[in-house]
Amino acid sequence: MASDKPASPSYERDMPDHQLSSRGLRAKIGIAFILQAAAISCATILGIYAAAAVLEDVLIKRALREEAAHFLKRRADNPTHPIPDTHNMSGFLLPKEESTSVLPFFLQDLSPGFHNIRLPDQRPLVLVEESPQGRLYLLFDQQHVGQLAFFFGLLPLAMVLLFIYLTSFFAYRLSRRAISPVIWLAGEVRRWDPKAPNLAALSPDNLPSDLEGESQVLADALYNLGKRIQSHIERERTFTRDASHELRSPLTVIRIATDVILAEDDVDPYIRRNVQRIQRSSRDMESLIEAFLILARDGDTGLPAEDFLINTVVREEMERAEPLIADKPVRLTLVEDARLMLHAPAKVVAVLLGNLIRNACIYTDHGEVRVVIGRDAVRIEDTGCGMSEQELEQVFQPFFRAGNNNRSGHGVGLAIVRRLSERFAWPVQMTSRVGTGTTAIVRFPQALGEATPAALPATGNEAARGVSPQPA
Repeated sequence: MASDKPASPSYERDMPDHQLSSRGLRAKIGIAFILQAAAISCATILGIYAAAAVLEDVLIKRALREEAAHFLKRRADNPTHPIPDTHNMSGFLLPKEESTSVLPFFLQDLSPGFHNIRLPDQRPLVLVEESPQGRLYLLFDQQHVGQLAFFFGLLPLAMVLLFIYLTSFFAYRLSRRAISPVIWLAGEVRRWDPKAPNLAALSPDNLPSDLEGESQVLADALYNLGKRIQSHIERERTFTRDASHELRSPLTVIRIATDVILAEDDVDPYIRRNVQRIQRSSRDMESLIEAFLILARDGDTGLPAEDFLINTVVREEMERAEPLIADKPVRLTLVEDARLMLHAPAKVVAVLLGNLIRNACIYTDHGEVRVVIGRDAVRIEDTGCGMSEQELEQVFQPFFRAGNNNRSGHGVGLAIVRRLSERFAWPVQMTSRVGTGTTAIVRFPQALGEATPAALPATGNEAARGVSPQPA
């Protein structure tokens, strides 16, 4: 990297406190080194104690047996051979006919074999051995040997542990230094705004001078990824802005032209039916485009939230759905058990409920489509063809169409409903029975409660349009 790049920053100083918590890489590495040093220390200490146990139980006892055998052999050859008497070992030879009362009190009741004796000033290990010359007592002072073992064991132990701790400390420092660039990168990425990533900190000219190897590759990858994200966001905004105008304009022209044609009294019935089909299709396409544009917007909504009355939105969507049942013996009914207020984008609620209402009208050939507004939910009931359990499981999948596939629609309405419900946390539940009908319930947990009667606009001539409101 170029030498004119900024010097390496103080990673710990620049990092937020929550990133230096026990869940961070640096803390995890520190814990790993501490556990490693503790495990090695315990293993070393246990090894020293095991060596001391082996020294006492194997080496000392074996030395005493060999010393006893050597003495008894020399005594058999030379009856005047002296009994062992050194700094750490002493002995007694008691003839067979002599009483044990001549021995020290702590040896008088001992049987053949090894015995650990506890005395105020010493801790001898006693070997009692029967022989033709009499009973031999060999006393070995373990205290001196234990002191030597402790001294020659503790000093190496301390040196080993010191070496382990120093090695672990320096390894930990090197590990911290190695991962500090990665932690710095994580801090920079964490501070990014998802809608507008700040790529200046990760540009090649602003990277720390010690950022190299895998950290350099990671920084370059993040920088390029951020640039691609910015490009995608800009394209998305451009598309939604242009599509909102360019796609609506021809549909508006089609709708106005069909309205003009249908307003003529002398239009041939065949032409009138086809124009009506064009009009219905353009309305469906307009609703579909509106839904896709809402889903395409970045962020949580892309639309401003406001306080509005769901009852008004339901009336408007029911009015738009009336042409779908114009030629069928179906009644579209509105039941208002509550005046439901909500703080959200009204257009999103309109798209969600409009798709459910139009779907019910499309699949109902006779009977009634009933929309019920409750305190925190809207229920759409129909007496249509219904669905089986297998069809109900797939009803929210894109392009799935239950029952008669010759019905109008694009097969994406309920998929849009599911995506909007998940984005805005408005649960949708559907139940259905073949030949009986389908019920869809949309719940609004964020509902503001019932509005005052004054907040509900007058119903006007809805009954004349085929909508039969039944206020509570």
